[in-house]
Amino acid sequence: MGTAENIELVRRGYEAFNTGDMATLNELFAEDAVWHVAGSGVLSGTKQGRDAILAYFGELGARTQGDFQARVQDIVGGEDHTVAIQQTHGTNNGKTLDMSTVITFVVRDGKIAEGREYFEDTARADDFWV
Repeated sequence: MGTAENIELVRRGYEAFNTGDMATLNELFAEDAVWHVAGSGVLSGTKQGRDAILAYFGELGARTQGDFQARVQDIVGGEDHTVAIQQTHGTNNGKTLDMSTVITFVVRDGKIAEGREYFEDTARADDFWV
């Protein structure tokens, strides 16, 4: 796959994520994919495997009563990495999260093989999930 295809794959992933389409997300991620979440909060750390990643995505939705959204600002593709810039928004226990986030993706054999999530303010993101 080339740069344009990788960008489209990531864009499809965002659409599926924001509509809760777990079946499509299941198709887009490699079975052995890895997802890294910055910080030291309750949801931070490395998620090993597609099932763990999808469970993490489900937890984001559950903790925000379905209010969590990742609004794409831009997607930039390269040969080895595709980078998405997003505005992350959600509410949890009376708190609102609204901040810039960057996720770097590695695409392998037409599937997302790795994601690394970076927040504008990691401490604030950690605090939001408490």
